[in-house]
Amino acid sequence: MTADGFTTCLWFDGQAEEAAHYYVSIFKNSSIGKVGRYNEAGPGETGSVLAVDFTANGQKFVAINGGPQFRFTEAISFQIYCDGQEEVDHYWAKLTENGGEPGPCGWLKDRYGLSWQVIPDGLIEMIGDADPEKAARTTRAMYAMGKLDIAALRKAYAGE
Repeated sequence: MTADGFTTCLWFDGQAEEAAHYYVSIFKNSSIGKVGRYNEAGPGETGSVLAVDFTANGQKFVAINGGPQFRFTEAISFQIYCDGQEEVDHYWAKLTENGGEPGPCGWLKDRYGLSWQVIPDGLIEMIGDADPEKAARTTRAMYAMGKLDIAALRKAYAGE
């Protein structure tokens, strides 16, 4: 491979540049890179945006305006591991605003239909605890939530 790591390609129907700026505005360590435009060879209108390279939270992406043929599904999602409730609340609010949709168990869709999992610190350890009762209580609490509430998950874990 000629480059380090992977670049995730996101397919949009005319909103590639808008989406790239949206994601860059939400995450730290983010920036817009090159913007490629269609030329007279098409298939898009000459001068319109074909692709936008961007980095979000240190991860490489390219957003392309590929047309209406493909849409995002829950089969692919991005996980955001959060240090505390404030971070959970921040990402939940930003990613559900202006047309995003809250979902169950910490999942949501942003305004473009891309799925995200907003995961608080410690959740994976609690639901995977060797004590089956602790793990089950935490899992049941998680299943009852949309946006995850760390304090409530910890209470369930503790049996309170």
